[in-house]
Amino acid sequence: MGSEKRQRTKRYPVRFFPEEFEEAERKAKAFSYPSVASLIRDLVTGVEPTSTLDQQAILELLRVNADLGRLGGLLKHWLQAKGMERNIVPDISALLRDIEDAQRKLKKKVKSL
Repeated sequence: MGSEKRQRTKRYPVRFFPEEFEEAERKAKAFSYPSVASLIRDLVTGVEPTSTLDQQAILELLRVNADLGRLGGLLKHWLQAKGMERNIVPDISALLRDIEDAQRKLKKKVKSL
């Protein structure tokens, strides 16, 4: 990265306790930094990192939400096409369970943020 004319030549060693270093590595990984040093350099120079984990969580929530929409569409189709025929009731029960499972997944993901 950067220009070949402008190379970083100064170093500043930093010492961590083991648990501090593990936390720094987790944060660097969460922000998709290649190293703890690059994260520290950006923080010191005023660059605000953006978390890629938050972006991944949002994408996962969107997927779960899309699943709920598809299941709701199937339920609507069943209600319009089949009405309340007794021999179809077990199928709709399974569909309702699937919708409830998807809702639980969505709530779990939201709480994990």
